[in-house]
Amino acid sequence: MAITTAGAKRKTQAKAQTKPRAKAKDPVGFPTLDVERSFLSPGVRLLAGVDEVGRGALAGPVSVGIAVVNLEDHCLLADVRDSKLLKPEDRDRLEPLVRDWAVASAVGHATSREIDEIGIIAALRLAGTRAWFEILDGGVVPDIVLLDGSHNWLSPEVQASLFDTSASGPWCEAPVHTRVKADMSCLSVAAASVLAKVARDRIMVDLHSEVPAYGWNENKGYATSAHRDVIRLQGPSAYHRTSWNLTGPEPV
Repeated sequence: MAITTAGAKRKTQAKAQTKPRAKAKDPVGFPTLDVERSFLSPGVRLLAGVDEVGRGALAGPVSVGIAVVNLEDHCLLADVRDSKLLKPEDRDRLEPLVRDWAVASAVGHATSREIDEIGIIAALRLAGTRAWFEILDGGVVPDIVLLDGSHNWLSPEVQASLFDTSASGPWCEAPVHTRVKADMSCLSVAAASVLAKVARDRIMVDLHSEVPAYGWNENKGYATSAHRDVIRLQGPSAYHRTSWNLTGPEPV
């Protein structure tokens, strides 16, 4: 059935009302796009905010999220902040809004086995590269990257580390800028952290249904005392990072 002009207009208006709206004033304590916009210059329009989760876990993957913003005209997105500061239900609510808000988004993972084989830094790079090429495969090419932290683990090192046995292959070739606590002040990075956290948490819940003894539905693979107690009692699973000190110091 054909849609009338008036009907199409109402449909367009209804769709527009579902889009995230910019807040009139930046809420205190919430990240903005001020830092991102400082990179706007001729030839630099699309910025990829990047953050990782799961780096310190004992089990499961390390995950890297990317959220791309348009520095020329991107609006803010209410309620988004560093994923560690959000309740699980708030992260789940915000995740589809972040994907709709971003020019492009992706999450890449590196497994516990890959972490054991190549080391955590190379695994971070691998997960980030997987997310990066998912962005490129979608037809979006960011001009610049803003990475949370003080170390650029996304770009290949000039000289491979002890664990970096394979320095060849495609990588992120865009300029990478690091910023300590970017997930606290930069909206694109906070958005990336929400994407990565939600995706990794879902993986850990799925793994919990397969191997329920370790409580991954609650601890998400991190080093809680209960998690380490189970490892001491029955040993690690196939999803633990066996090259790590899984049990920690013996309890007194």
